[in-house]
Amino acid sequence: MNATLLRLLPVLLIAACASTPPPAPPAPAVPAVPTAPQAPPEPPYRVEDDGVVRLEATPEIPGEVRDRLRQYLNTRSAALADLAPDGSGALVLTRFAETRQLHRLTEPLGARTQLTFADEPVSGASFVPNDPNAVLVKADIGGNEQHQLSRLDLTTGRSTLLTDGKSRNQSPVWSRAGERLAWASTARNGKDFDLWLGDGATPAGNALLLEVSGLWYPIEWSPDDERLLVGEYVSINESRLYLLDVATKALTRLSPEAPVAAYRAAAFGKGGAKVYATSDRDGEFTELYEVDLASGAWKSMTHHVPWDVTELAVSRDGGTVAFVVNEDGFSQLRLLDGRTGKQVIVRGLPRGVLSDLIFARKADVLGFSAVTPTSTGDAYTLKLKGNKLARWTKSEMGGLDPARLVAPTLVRFETFDGRQIPALYYRPPGPGPFPVLVNIHGGPESQARPVFSALTQYLAAERGIAVIYPNVRGSDGYGKSYLLLDNGMKREDSVKDIGALLDWIGAQQELDAQRVGVLGGSYGGYMVLASLVTYAERIKAGLDVVGISSFVTFLENTSAYRQDLRRAEYGDERDPAMRAFLEQVSPLNRVGAITSALFVAQGANDPRVPEGEGRQIVDAVRTTGADVWYMLARNEGHGFAKKQNRDTLYLLAALFFERHLLGL
Repeated sequence: MNATLLRLLPVLLIAACASTPPPAPPAPAVPAVPTAPQAPPEPPYRVEDDGVVRLEATPEIPGEVRDRLRQYLNTRSAALADLAPDGSGALVLTRFAETRQLHRLTEPLGARTQLTFADEPVSGASFVPNDPNAVLVKADIGGNEQHQLSRLDLTTGRSTLLTDGKSRNQSPVWSRAGERLAWASTARNGKDFDLWLGDGATPAGNALLLEVSGLWYPIEWSPDDERLLVGEYVSINESRLYLLDVATKALTRLSPEAPVAAYRAAAFGKGGAKVYATSDRDGEFTELYEVDLASGAWKSMTHHVPWDVTELAVSRDGGTVAFVVNEDGFSQLRLLDGRTGKQVIVRGLPRGVLSDLIFARKADVLGFSAVTPTSTGDAYTLKLKGNKLARWTKSEMGGLDPARLVAPTLVRFETFDGRQIPALYYRPPGPGPFPVLVNIHGGPESQARPVFSALTQYLAAERGIAVIYPNVRGSDGYGKSYLLLDNGMKREDSVKDIGALLDWIGAQQELDAQRVGVLGGSYGGYMVLASLVTYAERIKAGLDVVGISSFVTFLENTSAYRQDLRRAEYGDERDPAMRAFLEQVSPLNRVGAITSALFVAQGANDPRVPEGEGRQIVDAVRTTGADVWYMLARNEGHGFAKKQNRDTLYLLAALFFERHLLGL
């Protein structure tokens, strides 16, 4: 914090004059000695600042805490980025040092060859078609999410920047022939995601393909490379699909104008005569549709499945459609025969969450990433012929025994309006009673799913703290009506769901309702603050990570391209009535009600929830006399991607909840 430097006023010397004898000549003026400005007062709390991470009011981390957490902090994960055209190799993203970098494998469980060595994490990559010695890399700087695309020459190790170095670039897709690259970029005005086209070799050939307003993105090239499947995102409840003629730039709407619906994934079918798409257009859940482009007919292939289809990929010949069903948070992989419509469930996969579904460009090999609550993420492939599953990576567990880790159970609790709220419950071993940490996801249109969390496992398996992940109203995965239940002026209904969870905790014999903490990131950070405001007497401590403290300042200061997207969810702060409501429900304006212990962590480069959201709630709560821990990472954005920063956050989080829930 900058204090105003005080200046000392000059002292005026007044000489007394006698009447007799006559006055002596005036003495020469003596120059005033300048007074050094006073240093700003030291804050009444401990400050540690190495120029990268600033910690305020946090205690020193004891060595025994570091020792206890050491194994959990040294777990690693891997995610599939791409498959070699013939399926004989893979690109994976994993971390060996500080950040996640790109690695190549040539066989399952083979040695990982590191390809990138940047200070910043790599967020995406793909093989360059027709050039086995080149890859396309996507990365940002310091978590600012201004992603750039580069072509990396594996022979020389040199990288060629393909984008402008300052705009946000995303969704790169190669043409089938591999000679053209399409992507979305804000290069034109910093706000709208236009469609761009280049050769993927140098920036010289880049050209604006389609100028638009809003968030548009290319999905896939047609088999003849004449058309692009294109998506337009309005909100999680409204999006659209189009076909773009690349030569003429003629745009044809593929999804009907009514009803308003979400269209989440799409891919061309055999020969380009069909499109497979996922949508909630005809019901509560996102179904898989087969679209006949000649007739325009839409046919649901999963109407009988009462869950969302979350992932979609089509084999090189269009004969097999792979898709993932989100069944109460757990993933189920299915294969659809494009000719007969027959579906089979793939058995023997890790029980957790599957993502990054992709087929090899020239082989019937399906790749995906998988993570479970008791094992970190890894890359897998499935050969369609013979249904052969192969694990490509076996990520390090830091020496932990997975058998000692805690798998969650699915529970449901009744809330104020009679609805059943789903939650994942990590119960520690032993009889209890256990203190409880409620971990609230962000979004708000996200979903708590059964994935590995080092902090959750440490608290549950080592420290005897139960961890509960509720999917309050507004969460994805439970139908579009449920998704809409917290929009606009219904915002605080989701906070009431936390109150219902506190009631449920109080009714469980093995849980201690007198020792409850809350944790959440992004929108989950808002939920932490709102819970501390509403249920102060029932919650001991809260950790807000990159959270919203005021909806008005958030909407006014979030990145320009995100403002209208977020207004669709939270309401438009430019409308006087809505602004008044948003001010009313914002924790920043209700800090007097926060009496629980508070810890706030923020990234300085966050383009979604700006740094000011964390700073202002910390300063405001401190005016009440409360002690607030604060962590600012100047080289991070919306979350903590660098190991050293993440380790510090986890260590402080463990210390924070041990102190307030275990009394240590």
